[in-house]
Amino acid sequence: MAFLEIKDLRVKVEEKEILKGLNLKLELGKVNALMGPNGSGKSTLANTLMGNLRYQITSGKIIFDGKDITNMPADERARLGIFMSFQYPNEISGVTISNFLRTALNAKREKDSQINVQEFMKLLNEKMEILGIKKEFLKRYLNEGFSGGEKKKSEILQLAVLDPKLAILDETDSGLDIDALKVVAKGVNAYMMPDKCVLIITHYKRILEFIKPDKLFIMIDGKIVLDGTSELVDHLEEKGYGWIEEK
Repeated sequence: MAFLEIKDLRVKVEEKEILKGLNLKLELGKVNALMGPNGSGKSTLANTLMGNLRYQITSGKIIFDGKDITNMPADERARLGIFMSFQYPNEISGVTISNFLRTALNAKREKDSQINVQEFMKLLNEKMEILGIKKEFLKRYLNEGFSGGEKKKSEILQLAVLDPKLAILDETDSGLDIDALKVVAKGVNAYMMPDKCVLIITHYKRILEFIKPDKLFIMIDGKIVLDGTSELVDHLEEKGYGWIEEK
């Protein structure tokens, strides 16, 4: 049984249909990559899965871990274990990374299992050590004045601390130098376990050299039109998407 199943999903944004009967199944313990030309609907899919209200579902279903979440609010989806790293994360002045992460972690937990400051700092330091992030990073306001690479490191630290069931990474590799890319890959690989699932949305082969996908999906014009193994990436590098569109 699929861990995430999307059935004939149609989504419009400002009266324009973007997803046009999309079907997709993801399994636990698998790293999945989603690629496709610009404007094919990849980010629309990510935002729809996370419950962004700007994206209106007109038909279809989203089943996550046996539950129908099609009309579920974003905060409830997050509590169920869905996480999304944003292509362009917002800056939040006055809120330190450590305070943000502890608040977010406790928001996911029941009232009788809230994490105290001491336990949280122990957890946070463990995750930062794995990722090679310096402690001074925690005192900075969330994404304020961050470089592109620092924003992505912050998102991967959030992934490590919140430990969701499904991680959706929307172009997390965009604009990263090789050092930042390695930090991102290290974090994702450390997170990945048999009871987790990852969906990486990317335009580039480079990140898939560090995070090996079990399955690759190709999206064109609002639909999944092809799937295969990581070897499919090499065909895309060589031929582009034209040969798929012709088929």
